[in-house]
Amino acid sequence: MNHAHKIDMTKGRILPLVFLFALPICAGNVLQILYGTVDTLVIGNFCGQTSLAAVGTSAQPVEVLLCIFLGIGTGISILVSQAAGKSDTGQVRALTAAAVSFLYLSAIPVTILGCLLGPLMLKAMQAPESTLGPASAYLRIVFLGTLGNIGYNLNAGILRGLGDSRSPLLFLVISCLVNIALDLLFVGGFGMDVQGAALATSISMYASWIFSMVYIRRKYPELQLTFLPGRPDRDLLVRILKVGLPLGLNNSIYSIGHILLQSLVNTQGAAFMAACSVAGRVSSIANVTINSFSSSATTFAGQNYGAGEYRRLVRGSRIPFASGLVTFLGGITVTIFCYPLLRLFTKDEEVLALAARYIRIVLPMTWPFSVFSGIVSYANGMGDVRMPTLVNILMLWVIRIPSAWLIATFIDGQYLMACYPISFTAAMVIMLFYFRTPRWRQIRELAAQESARTSSGSPE
Repeated sequence: MNHAHKIDMTKGRILPLVFLFALPICAGNVLQILYGTVDTLVIGNFCGQTSLAAVGTSAQPVEVLLCIFLGIGTGISILVSQAAGKSDTGQVRALTAAAVSFLYLSAIPVTILGCLLGPLMLKAMQAPESTLGPASAYLRIVFLGTLGNIGYNLNAGILRGLGDSRSPLLFLVISCLVNIALDLLFVGGFGMDVQGAALATSISMYASWIFSMVYIRRKYPELQLTFLPGRPDRDLLVRILKVGLPLGLNNSIYSIGHILLQSLVNTQGAAFMAACSVAGRVSSIANVTINSFSSSATTFAGQNYGAGEYRRLVRGSRIPFASGLVTFLGGITVTIFCYPLLRLFTKDEEVLALAARYIRIVLPMTWPFSVFSGIVSYANGMGDVRMPTLVNILMLWVIRIPSAWLIATFIDGQYLMACYPISFTAAMVIMLFYFRTPRWRQIRELAAQESARTSSGSPE
């Protein structure tokens, strides 16, 4: 499968390849952030504090119900990258067919569950009464876009597994333009409040999915991608679940933890809720490199593991630290200029002050999370998901949530955000021990054997 947009991670200088692969993902992450950012900007300027808080508190229920399936989608991407490393076109085609079956098996029940359980989850999160109505309406409409959301992410994951990180950017450009235009029309023009923002988001999700399907069918005909599922390959679905289910469950457990954290945030009042929502949008702009480098690390590790390039795997372990450096520089820059950025979202001085505090506490210490995420993604790319899953759970349930509760109970609830740098740093330190595990020692031994064969002139 020779395509101009594909990057072969098994050959060439490692860090330049990783940066080249990461740049389109980084741009795509910026566009994905615009989904939520445009909603926040339009609602913040055309509606009010209550609507802004409603959109902010709605993110966690969506994340909980979607993340387990998006995690399994990551498993498909990992298997595709390993098959691409082996140049096994037939296996990639089979994985693509399995992805279509998985899409419908997951999206339809999630849509139904989201519409039914979303409002109940908001009540469990102790959302203020003033935000319950608009937040519930927002959730129900957004969940109608589940098929498009999961569909786009699966298609993007397949292409990234193949080494093509540029094409998914095209899908997002279409989606983002649709979202912006409809946000302004529904909320600014028709005065539909949060329902208009949710409708714009759902429609744009379908736009990205449909465009990605048409594009792949034309540019990658060898994948034989179909709109409707065929008979699923049970053995292949089992393999996908074996890799992807731990990632999905980890994401789900992680999201449940976020709900608990949001519950603590909600007890601090609407102004603090709005501040956290706004600060989260600005923080996500600074952190686009984390997902970009993590995706690069997964694809690099998957392709080289599939190809048996163990020396490159050892040398590629620098990728997470490069990600940490870039994230640190971005975090410091955004922290310095946080007030002008925050004023784009709200003019409320109380919200501005609380949001600025959030950014100054969290962003300068986000780089440890970037290093941690890079190591996790590197291990996942080789199919080694056990330790990353355990450390993720430990970071959230043993460190972040207890520290947030302690801060809220014994110090000041409006400094809750300090739990993030505490958990980021602890998780990075723990995950560094991955490079001392038997699994990594085995990789190093295989790399040494590869070097010995090369130096002796034996075929690799």
